[in-house]
Amino acid sequence: MNELIAVVDDEKSILELASIHLKKSGFQVATFTNGNEYLEFIENTTPDVTILDLMLPDMDGMDMCKELRRKSKFDNMSIIILSGRIDESDTILGLELGADDYVKKPFSPKELAVRVKTVLRRKVAAPAQEENKINIDNKVVIDIDKYEVFVDDKLINLTPTEYRILKMLAEKNGNVLKREEILYNLWGNEKIVVDHTVDVHIKHLREKLGPYANLVKNVRGVGYKLGI
Repeated sequence: MNELIAVVDDEKSILELASIHLKKSGFQVATFTNGNEYLEFIENTTPDVTILDLMLPDMDGMDMCKELRRKSKFDNMSIIILSGRIDESDTILGLELGADDYVKKPFSPKELAVRVKTVLRRKVAAPAQEENKINIDNKVVIDIDKYEVFVDDKLINLTPTEYRILKMLAEKNGNVLKREEILYNLWGNEKIVVDHTVDVHIKHLREKLGPYANLVKNVRGVGYKLGI
């Protein structure tokens, strides 16, 4: 592994602990004690994953997450929020702002490394299909080679998790994708942050599909499907 992981946290003990275990897992690691140091670093370098504390001394982590997701250059960078905020509402808000995962403090450094591997695994493309594109009713096109999605020929910015969910739905050809399938394909047998994780990502995906949000249908008690 040569993936670069950025860890942003004002507690040096946490930075050291996370760095040790991430390096043991084969990652390169860059650590930052405040938001400004990190923002200066990413002007020229884009990490594969950013682990972001919410309670930074110079800025709010939620605001930073939101800003990162507004910039297309970071579309392929995964974000894991690391926070002592334990309310479910904070977890859901973090996911809605574009985070791919949410880890609560105190945390297991080994589990954190596994979470990093999991979000990186979501970026791996499935075997290429014919023409390497999936055309959804001539409205939405998924370019598998480029990890890009177009709505009415206009590129939209999806997070790696949103991209994977849309692609899984499309590959079902209108059949139901069970909630358990989504959870397993994205997180394997690992614990899920909250029960609403999938729903939050689906909500965000629908918003980005704009006029075709209703393509993603909820099958109550089962999962989701594309209403083509």
